[in-house]
Amino acid sequence: MRRKGVKYSKYGYIFSLPFLLAFLVFSLYPTLYTAVIGFTDLKGLIPKPVHFLDNPFKNFINLFYHNVSFRKSLINTLVIWFFNFVPQILLSLLLAAWFTNQRLKIRGQGTFKILLYMPNIITAGSIAVLFNALFSYPIGPVNSFLEMLGLIDSPVFFLQDKTTAKGIVAFIQFWMWYGNTMIILIAGIMGISPTLFEAASIDGASGWQTFFRITLPSLRTILLYTLIISTIGGLQMFDIPQLLVAPGGGPDDATLTTSVFIYQQAFKGSYLYNSAAAASMVMFAIAAALSGLLFYFMRDRDAGRLKKAQKMLKQAAQAETRSV
Repeated sequence: MRRKGVKYSKYGYIFSLPFLLAFLVFSLYPTLYTAVIGFTDLKGLIPKPVHFLDNPFKNFINLFYHNVSFRKSLINTLVIWFFNFVPQILLSLLLAAWFTNQRLKIRGQGTFKILLYMPNIITAGSIAVLFNALFSYPIGPVNSFLEMLGLIDSPVFFLQDKTTAKGIVAFIQFWMWYGNTMIILIAGIMGISPTLFEAASIDGASGWQTFFRITLPSLRTILLYTLIISTIGGLQMFDIPQLLVAPGGGPDDATLTTSVFIYQQAFKGSYLYNSAAAASMVMFAIAAALSGLLFYFMRDRDAGRLKKAQKMLKQAAQAETRSV
């Protein structure tokens, strides 16, 4: 008598169902709804009949050609992202290489990692209050310290100066996320085969040679993940620019990011849901395009060449078989 086997695949579908439903309701539907209202005249707190625009791209055209705040928020987002991510990835790589270097045998690694990761688990609201107090005017710890060192003659209103306010936001983003990036990179380095490092050590490779010839190339996939996550996270930067300086995005829109702009369009003033939706779709398109570029530039070219060579060999073998 033939025994029936247990089909485990159905349990996979059952366990995936809650996630699928949550994704459909809370991710896919809002995204599609946002895309649709970007082509309509939906605005105002009081519900009104919604119409599709005669020129379906009118909201998008207005954003780029008639909305100075949107262009400024786009530039601010890129500038703040650049000045927090570049030092973040460099420091994270350095720390990850340092912690995983078997020659150094660093003691107390766990404590160091926890301390470096701590800023990532503090809420953005608490950090905004902390830095607001640190850079308060006219009396504050930073002003007092700089005056004591003789670097400034009188207190500086850091949070009302466009350049320093933008720099503080970039620094906070860097400070909050470099520990998280470091942990991801450490996990990536731990996944590299130890035999590669042992072979390099036997061959007499220096620490820099090992890092640039083995560690960094082997981290390509993890670096790609980190870059994409950071790019998307940078484009969605909202909490610190909104909470640090009142009103959100100040002073004079110096820290206005695209997410803060979208929030202000949708939930303040005239409640321009259509404009906010159009800006959201623009950011979605930018994130998708940048992710695609990162995938293209960081693709595994060696694997591609090997696959192409195998294909050519297979075609040559088939041609030879036919000729025989």
